[in-house]
Amino acid sequence: MRVALTGASGLVGRFLLAGLTARGHEMVALGRTPLAGCEHRPWALGRAAPLSGCEALVHAGFAHVPGRYRGGEGDDPEGFIAANRDGSLRLFEEARRAGLSRAVFLSSRAVYGDYPPGTVLTEDLAPRPDTLYGEMKWAVEQRLSALSGPGFATASLRATGIYGPPAPGQAHKWQGLFDAFAAGERVAPRVGTELHGEDLAAAVVLLLEGPEAALARRSFNASDITLDRRDLLARVARITGQGGALPGRADAARVSAMRCDRLRALGWRPRGEEGLDPALREML
Repeated sequence: MRVALTGASGLVGRFLLAGLTARGHEMVALGRTPLAGCEHRPWALGRAAPLSGCEALVHAGFAHVPGRYRGGEGDDPEGFIAANRDGSLRLFEEARRAGLSRAVFLSSRAVYGDYPPGTVLTEDLAPRPDTLYGEMKWAVEQRLSALSGPGFATASLRATGIYGPPAPGQAHKWQGLFDAFAAGERVAPRVGTELHGEDLAAAVVLLLEGPEAALARRSFNASDITLDRRDLLARVARITGQGGALPGRADAARVSAMRCDRLRALGWRPRGEEGLDPALREML
């Protein structure tokens, strides 16, 4: 399948590009940055998308303040909405008009918003976004679902935090944390949910290759492990033989973990904690 991919040069997009290429899909990267090994077509959110010849679309592109997703609007909320909500909606409408058969949107767990800490986030819970980022993602999900129909199957993938080795020249998501720990700086306690980028790519593959009825205007949770910084940095110290004092343990009972029943029903099996050490060795 010839797949158009936005955001291919980003940390998450690199995993999607590699995973889809490994499955034999012919990739077309839409964006500002040419990438080795695939066709590049210049594009930016809000512009007309060059989709000719493509059969499917994966939209992972996102305009934001560097290093921030929630709060990524910075001091320009109107520009943030115009680029990300309106630009994404234009992209999906163009994909349907161009005759593409599949569209997958990289959404976020932020759509669940203000459920009480410790709530198990199942896919049938009504979204309650409490940030502009979450509101934007939920607005795009709803419009994408409305565009879906015979011959144009759509799905939204509500992803948690993504980790894994970065592309050459890029920093991984925990680089600053690991550097601070190695320098003996105090690290604040924190616990959250994580997913390896390759497992996210595997989920996208399932949504592109699975039966059309399995997508059917649906949203899919994508998450794997609950990880405390104390446990993460203890692994780092064991692997590297260095590091400072470990932070205190955070309250895992307050984590609202996502259940991923819909992806698992399609055969998706993320790597779990067993895959954490091999990934850390690559990242370190």
